[in-house]
Amino acid sequence: MLSFGNISGSNAMAFDPVKDIPPLDGKVILVTGGSSGLGKQAITYLTQHNPSQIWLAAQNIEEAEAACTDIRQQVHQANLRILPLDLASLDSVKQAAATFSAQADRLDILMLNAGVMSIPPGLTEDGFEKQFGINHMGHALLTKLLLPLLTRTASASDDVRVIVVTSYSHWNAPEEGILFDTLRTPAEHLSGSQRYGQSKLANILFARHLASQYPNLTVAAVHPGIADTNLHANATDTRLVNRIINRYLYKYLIFSSIATAAKHQVWAATKKGLKSGEYYEPLGIAGGGRPEGKDSQLAKKLWDWTEAELLKFTS
Repeated sequence: MLSFGNISGSNAMAFDPVKDIPPLDGKVILVTGGSSGLGKQAITYLTQHNPSQIWLAAQNIEEAEAACTDIRQQVHQANLRILPLDLASLDSVKQAAATFSAQADRLDILMLNAGVMSIPPGLTEDGFEKQFGINHMGHALLTKLLLPLLTRTASASDDVRVIVVTSYSHWNAPEEGILFDTLRTPAEHLSGSQRYGQSKLANILFARHLASQYPNLTVAAVHPGIADTNLHANATDTRLVNRIINRYLYKYLIFSSIATAAKHQVWAATKKGLKSGEYYEPLGIAGGGRPEGKDSQLAKKLWDWTEAELLKFTS
């Protein structure tokens, strides 16, 4: 049986976003999945420290507009921009990257926050297992297309970051770690939690190899804690007993509030002294996770596989 350890983020009170986030003057930030949950809360925290712009990337524009209105009511000076983005469509990812690159002259923090969890088997429009396609492939392409802007910003700044929001649930990935022969199939023989775990392990491996390839960037994979977000409410492809546990036991005994859990990804986006390529659990605890998440050879294999697949859509 796995130990929950500190995965709920119970020590997040050690970080106060109001006092501990440094000034962000002049910085441009992009957050995927920013219209609700952890992404919206992270943006709310970051806007309090005067960044030049924060781009809220989301699939549902009405929800994004409502989120911006709500954030501006809390932080009147918030300079927010909405970026349409559907991570299940690589064409949408390409359009989003082109729009952002045409309108922003720098990118200081890229927070890959959006995701889906334990949804029924299926494929993205580009033919990837749906959770892997959204949680990993869409974000990998977005990062790839924004790397010129990230590295150009890093040439004039010593603090450019890519924060990949992953999950302790990467432990639920198949025993082998990444089953490459499932990634272009619905993978119906795997449970929803296994498919989700595989995508979250991919997030950790992606962050590890990205850091090795781009030493001028600070890259971190972070598990924010078990937060009471829509991810759990929409996790329909799990056993009934697990849904009941999520709904009641976790909600009242283990779940952190969104305000608490979002502190961890904001901590990673702003705290000095992070080890690039590391996986962090709340709050700022390094060195955990599955052994496969530390496997540099597996990270490179996934990177090369991803690059080869993305080449089909960008060449």
